[in-house]
Amino acid sequence: MVTYQDIYPSEALLRSFDVVRPRAAELLNLEYFEAEPARMPHEVFTQHHLLLNLRETPMRVENWRDDAHRDFTYQPGEIVLTPAGIRSGWQWHEKSRVIVITIMPAMLERFATSELGLVLGARQLRDTPQALDTDLCQSGVMLLEALRNRATGSEVMYESLARIFLVKLVQRYGELRSEALDFSRGFTASHYKRVLDFVAERFAGAISIEEMARVTGLSPAHFSRLFKEVIGDSPYQFVMDYRVEQAKRMLGEQSRPLSDIALACGFADQAHFTRIFKRLTGMTPRAYGLAQ
Repeated sequence: MVTYQDIYPSEALLRSFDVVRPRAAELLNLEYFEAEPARMPHEVFTQHHLLLNLRETPMRVENWRDDAHRDFTYQPGEIVLTPAGIRSGWQWHEKSRVIVITIMPAMLERFATSELGLVLGARQLRDTPQALDTDLCQSGVMLLEALRNRATGSEVMYESLARIFLVKLVQRYGELRSEALDFSRGFTASHYKRVLDFVAERFAGAISIEEMARVTGLSPAHFSRLFKEVIGDSPYQFVMDYRVEQAKRMLGEQSRPLSDIALACGFADQAHFTRIFKRLTGMTPRAYGLAQ
């Protein structure tokens, strides 16, 4: 599959990955367009993509989604949300003024799991061909303004606003795993939240399977089996993923020694930290830190 950016018919006026650090940019990618009437070919994309209409007047738009064709009036303050994996094509008949946000499914899954305590379903986001959502549009405008403002602290502002945007997106359009379906064998959403809270509090120290099982009230063997079935990762892998996510934040502090970050995130030593970090991200901690 291609990315949405591969087939844009015009250049964006502003792109987040040109402005902010990788740590902030990996949350979501924002591009702003004021584009003349044009057409995009039909493709299946690797990312979720979300269009936020900033025009003050309605415009005629055509959108193809798999086998469906829609010829509609795109109203001010409306959004169009297309999950990854849907064949999508566009034609707009008037000059657009739109924010395009693209999100990688793996990133959204990590964000929902590690920061919201939610487990997204396989589809992650609901297919939303058209919806009035002025609040989400305004959140997009705030992100855009943070990009335009190159003052000190604007990147931190962008990252904070990106997290707020993702929370709203998941709350309104996220497809969560059904507790009745996925948690039917004794591991509930409440169990998962207890584990997440425990790991968030204790990740800097040793964490055993027995301790994680104890907070759920399950035996270690039963807990390990159910956790793997429901979450998709072993409890050990979940803890490693969480530690690496926390380490990414700390690597933004350029003067902080890697050995200090390793210990702060619960790794045995710097070598252990480097080995796990590279296995999960494809980069060494040092290379990741320099890219921030």
